[in-house]
Amino acid sequence: MVEFAAIDTINLSAYRSLQPHGVHGTLGLINIQKDVFLCVVTAASHVATLRPGENVQRIVAVEFYCLNKADFDGDVLENINTYDGNGLPLEPSDNPHELNQNDDPLVHPCLALSKVLSSGTFYYSVDFDLTNRLQKRSAKESAFDVHTLDEAFLWNSYMIDPLIQFRSRLANADREVLDASRILTSAIRGYVSTIVVPSASSPLRAIITSLPSSLTLISRLSCRRAGTRFNARGIDDDGNVANFVETETIYWHPSELCFSYAQIRGSVPIFWEQAKGLLPHQQKIQITRSPEATQPAFDKHFEELVLNYGTVHVLNLLSETKAQEIELTNQYNRHIQMSPLNHRPSRGESSEHCLLKGSHFDFHAETKGPGGYEAASMVRHLIQNYTEGFAYYLADSIQNFDAQSGNHLNRSVGILEQEGVIRTNCLDCLDRTNLIQTIISQMALESFLRHREEHAFPDFWMRHSSLWADNGDALSKIYAGTGALKSSFTRHGKMSLAGAFADARKSATRLYINNFVDKGRQNVIDTLLGRLVNQAPVQLYDPINDYVASELTRRSHEYTTSDVISIWVGTFNLNGRGRGTREDLSSWLCPEINRSQRPADVVAVGFQEIVELNPQHIMSTDPVRRQEWEIAVARTLNEDARKRKSEEYVLLRSGQLVGAALFIFVKSSVLHFIKNVEGSVKKTGLSGMAGNKGAVAIRMDFSNTRICFVTAHLAAGFANYDERNRDYQTISHGLRFQRNRSIDDHDTVLWLGDFNYRIGLTDDKVRRLIDVGDLGSLYQNDQLHVQMVAGNTFPFYSEARITFLPTYKYNNGTDEYDTSEKARIPAWCDRILRKGDNLRQIHYSTAPLRFSDHRPVFATFECTISVVDEKQEALLSREIYHKRRLMVGHATANAQTDDLDDEDLLGYDPIAPGLPPASSDRRKWWLDNALPARSDVADAKEGLIPNPRRPPNPFSPSNEAEWVVVQDSPVDRAGQQIPLAGITSHSSNELQLSDYVQVDGPDTANHEASLVRIDSLASSTSSATGIKRKAAPPIPRKPPILTSSSQRLAARPLVAKQSDQDIHARPSLPARPPNGTITRNGLMDNDEDQARGIPSLEPSRAR
Repeated sequence: MVEFAAIDTINLSAYRSLQPHGVHGTLGLINIQKDVFLCVVTAASHVATLRPGENVQRIVAVEFYCLNKADFDGDVLENINTYDGNGLPLEPSDNPHELNQNDDPLVHPCLALSKVLSSGTFYYSVDFDLTNRLQKRSAKESAFDVHTLDEAFLWNSYMIDPLIQFRSRLANADREVLDASRILTSAIRGYVSTIVVPSASSPLRAIITSLPSSLTLISRLSCRRAGTRFNARGIDDDGNVANFVETETIYWHPSELCFSYAQIRGSVPIFWEQAKGLLPHQQKIQITRSPEATQPAFDKHFEELVLNYGTVHVLNLLSETKAQEIELTNQYNRHIQMSPLNHRPSRGESSEHCLLKGSHFDFHAETKGPGGYEAASMVRHLIQNYTEGFAYYLADSIQNFDAQSGNHLNRSVGILEQEGVIRTNCLDCLDRTNLIQTIISQMALESFLRHREEHAFPDFWMRHSSLWADNGDALSKIYAGTGALKSSFTRHGKMSLAGAFADARKSATRLYINNFVDKGRQNVIDTLLGRLVNQAPVQLYDPINDYVASELTRRSHEYTTSDVISIWVGTFNLNGRGRGTREDLSSWLCPEINRSQRPADVVAVGFQEIVELNPQHIMSTDPVRRQEWEIAVARTLNEDARKRKSEEYVLLRSGQLVGAALFIFVKSSVLHFIKNVEGSVKKTGLSGMAGNKGAVAIRMDFSNTRICFVTAHLAAGFANYDERNRDYQTISHGLRFQRNRSIDDHDTVLWLGDFNYRIGLTDDKVRRLIDVGDLGSLYQNDQLHVQMVAGNTFPFYSEARITFLPTYKYNNGTDEYDTSEKARIPAWCDRILRKGDNLRQIHYSTAPLRFSDHRPVFATFECTISVVDEKQEALLSREIYHKRRLMVGHATANAQTDDLDDEDLLGYDPIAPGLPPASSDRRKWWLDNALPARSDVADAKEGLIPNPRRPPNPFSPSNEAEWVVVQDSPVDRAGQQIPLAGITSHSSNELQLSDYVQVDGPDTANHEASLVRIDSLASSTSSATGIKRKAAPPIPRKPPILTSSSQRLAARPLVAKQSDQDIHARPSLPARPPNGTITRNGLMDNDEDQARGIPSLEPSRAR
């Protein structure tokens, strides 16, 4: 049980500090031998600075503290590295879950885990998210933002998950306080280091500065298929591969220019194993699954890579002469060819969407000659086009106008993105792979410098090689137990005799480690990651805050209101016509559709082909034309606003991808409702390397509603609807905002653009249908409509009914469709689609602008937004918290109680007003105050009582009345009861006969008529169906304990008259004793003293 509370509210007199100098972070909680341990970082060293304010620490020592017993409080874990000075790992103890601490009480159960975590291979940062590469994160993100952490590289994910779940249930204010403490730590495993580059050795000499720059290398080892060399090979069914590493090269210059290039390595992604053995190069490789059974996992692996990195190029370094490696290579190539990502287009189709390609470079054969390892540079010619085409990530500091604050701010923005990745592998993905990746990293840096007309000196490349050599050693020690082979060449550019002897020694050491040590190392890794059978995770309970969160959700109507805003959306393919900026755009941007309708609060304008898509433009973005259109659109909008005497618009944000551009304008009065405005782009042209096709997206939070606008230009060509479908999938899954938000992570999504879907009819037939105005027949053959109905694209999106003519392709300047030799078939290429339950579309039409071969399209919407009163929510949260705290009292996470039960904190509230709270194993509402409950049911009318002849089970069918009025039976002079003579019905002036039946005794002279209320529903149903009901069982005599000591009393028979048949069918009951009246508790008048001792059957908590 855990509680998050202000430190001044907790009595800390009984607590002590974990460490005299404090702790550096918390790695999480773990359950070992049914004991719960808290793992904290007690020593760390600074190893890297990516950019100013972005520091990385290496974990040097950790401590495990038991939370449920004091047996281990005196134990001190030794800060012993897993590896000695020679690279030989010290054998850790056996699996902690199998260790019997009674055999050796001096051994801490977490000693093996402590050794691994203190081995110098784990890193963390309190300044930024270390699990994500520079391109995927924002400079403003928290170091521990749950939404952005990449769990593939989060090695303490199993231990930290209970704290993450606890954090997610906190109120926003408490969550911010917890994050500000920086106590939660996200750790990666691999290698991180920075080398300072003096200004004299800086490769960017055009920018004069005396400050040094820095070169950083970050390798993130995946934890999803983590393990040692012979225990983790190949792929698993989830598409995870062994020894998967993402390595990022980062160069930062004092001018705030920052370069980043990522590449990956990983085991051959098929199901294969390799047996251990003492003879080098004789370990047998076995492929354990057929190609058909392997393909699904193979496809999962590369689909994930394409989603994260874009186009993937496989660089296979396996030998072409070793039989076992040949078998792996052949099956690898077969799976690449069968992959849907390696789409081989048919004749007439482009090859832009081949997202998976491969090359083979036999490292051993190429470096076997006199050139030695220097011949490995021949790989440059094989991958030159891909390193150039995939580009790199480049960020720079620019001055931007912030519409929310109204100030000009300096911020780091990406000006170029890496659009693909090279995946390198050999057998172990260690020695050969590291050398080749060093060359690829150098090629990417050279490309960056060449674009800036710069070059680096040998001193810079020596620093670069030294970083990569250390990286190879670190990754090799984790996976194989020793440093990397060939590191001498990587470090110095040549292979020395000492380096050759060092490689031989490392090979022999690996044989020993892999055969005799790796099993224990594997067990410790599995324990750390929570993968052992029957390993139970730690569960944290925070009853008070959990209750507050649930109550806030239930009572959200008390602090949440809704409002309606107007949105105008338009799209226009300009066909590269720059003169359109001088045209009158008001018929499109300010159409005369309904002047009584209020002007739009948000205006989203999307353009395609604002520049000609020639080879010079498709690889880069020219902002000049975009800025011209920004001015033209703003001028048109504000001129119309002045005519209407309404407020003007301001540009909130714009984005551009070569020819596609998106502008978001808003009224100045709604700016204070808008926050978290972000933009992103996604290329789809030339397998993601070119921006001639792709999308631009801008998202925002309007009050508490998340809105996303996407303008897209999809693949062209009449028959290429499959490529257009794939373009949508690539954009929808691959486009990411900060915090890893996707397009689908929004309440409202609007797509607008040239989607290029055509009409599947001949040109003559389309034109004839247009002439007769048969738009319905055209729409039935529209490719987008057909593909959406089939579920192949834009799932869950909707489009309004099309009432306008096809928007493509016109002769420029006319209303005549294409008359050129190509005679393009008219089509609705330009579309607007919507998704969101809070959207209502008002208009969908075109505008008569004729300077392009497309017609602009626009739509208007009403959008219901959610507005949360944060102050009221905070007040309500505090009110609920304090009320619950008062109810709980001393029962908190800090209370010293042994018999505390979760029910004491969770509480049970009524599900509806007037009902008692739910019962539990420990508490029953009908036994409150140790007394049975009393009935508090009100009589229907004074003098009425519940009919004792009704079945005890209230759900049993019965024709008996619910209420009866019973008169006392007359008695003779001897005090004996006179038997009942019969029951008759009499009319009543006070009650309707349809509701009540009169029940009489034999002597009715001195008594009022007795009435029985009949359930009208039961009576009508019974009479309508004519079904005979089973007679109710007889009511047993009252137990003797409830009778008077002077006489035994019996209950008088009561019958509600309905028919003679029913009366005679029912059994008679014992006569009621004299001198007693049945009360609502079923007792006699002379039993009132007993009635006082019986609690009421009150359906609420007893008072």
